[in-house]
Amino acid sequence: MSERAGLPHKASRVAAAFVGVVLLATSCQSAAVGAAGNGIHLIKHVIVIMQENRSFDSYFGTYPGADGIPMGKPKAGVCVRDPAASGGCVRPFHDTKDVNFGGPHGNSSAVADIDNGRMDGFVREAEHGRTRCSGPLEPSCLTQTPTDVMGYHDGSDIPNYWAYARNFVLQDHMFEPTASWSLPAHLYMVSEWSAACTREGDPSSCQTDISDRLPHLVHGPRNPIQRPRPDYAWTDLTYLMHTHNVSWRYYLSEGTQPDCYNDQEVCTPRPQQVGTPQIWNPLPYFDTVHQDGQIGNIQTVDHFFADAKAGNLPAVSWVIPNGADSEHPPGRVSTGESYVTKLINAVMSSPDWDSTAIFLAWDDWGGFYDHVNPPVVDGAGYGLRVPGMVISPYARQGYIDHQTLSFDAYVKFIEDDFLGGQRLDPATDGRPDPRPDVRENAKTLGDLRSDFDFSQPPRAPFLLPENPTTDLTG
Repeated sequence: MSERAGLPHKASRVAAAFVGVVLLATSCQSAAVGAAGNGIHLIKHVIVIMQENRSFDSYFGTYPGADGIPMGKPKAGVCVRDPAASGGCVRPFHDTKDVNFGGPHGNSSAVADIDNGRMDGFVREAEHGRTRCSGPLEPSCLTQTPTDVMGYHDGSDIPNYWAYARNFVLQDHMFEPTASWSLPAHLYMVSEWSAACTREGDPSSCQTDISDRLPHLVHGPRNPIQRPRPDYAWTDLTYLMHTHNVSWRYYLSEGTQPDCYNDQEVCTPRPQQVGTPQIWNPLPYFDTVHQDGQIGNIQTVDHFFADAKAGNLPAVSWVIPNGADSEHPPGRVSTGESYVTKLINAVMSSPDWDSTAIFLAWDDWGGFYDHVNPPVVDGAGYGLRVPGMVISPYARQGYIDHQTLSFDAYVKFIEDDFLGGQRLDPATDGRPDPRPDVRENAKTLGDLRSDFDFSQPPRAPFLLPENPTTDLTG
């Protein structure tokens, strides 16, 4: 037999070996998830800390071992086209400024940034925003160098975040659940859907909406005339938790929030208060929260610190910042990191630490560069990559989770831990709505249980200084 004739057999052997490796890896991962599943109920408290407007590459693009910025490789994403530079481009650069500005980050900008997987629209979108600058909160009005979207921070700039990654779990394929801005991301975080409803109190009137303009006009018994307030009639996670007697609270830092109702417009900062529904505080707009008598579960963040200190944390917590604490441009990076550290230190010092899992993420990419093309899920998601971490006494140490994840994974973990695997599924949850699918069951979605080692003794608290020394300037 000739050498050429033997090539297919050799290729077959290589292919077979490759398949064997893949199957072994898949089997090992499945076994790990299965073993982790046996211990998931050691977690009695899930805390979702949701910060604002950072891409994965902007915070962890140079983190060792992570799927970070492909520096120096001949890849289109390494130098992003700049239409203002006569055919030139902008490379990722180390940005030590404490205040960043980012770029437009509504649905249209997400589509433009991704650019059919080329991931080359970031500078163009920032430049485009600059041409329509008309007020102080338009990202491009805040700087004469809109290409700071290509800047990244490293461990010298955000030392606590990198320390959490080294000592717990960093997720390098955590995607915003939808390709849009803050409000749709927060809606998916609590309900697995972002929709617009045309009839108040009628879930059947809701349709998927991740546009730049929310809320929509509605009419009904509580709204005799049309006005711009939403009615979220579809089913959210608090409905399932109420039916299963699972405690929850939504802790909010009062102050202001920087986004307009339309994230592409210019506006002054809006007040953010527990009793004022806003883009970072959407639960008061959900019919179920009112019908279940749980509007009082939305509380100020000082209650979080008190509950942690007393060992009285609920089963599920969401912790939401105000504009100053959020890292949302023009908020300071250092202020947000200090705020998050204070939250985590409070949990680690709590009697509840030994039974807690903290999920830390940023709600959308904020216009900042990321090189990974997001997977497509049901036409509404996923959005761009954001940083994600798991911090827990049972979290693996120094582990980088490469699974495809989104905030859907948080809901899935909560359902598996506290609801017996019940899903937000119109066919089974007892409150039908016309959502297009059950996002928790998407085949592409990973399982957060693989981030834990429930066989290990609970790890001791890892307390960090609230105001660490950094290289940030300005």
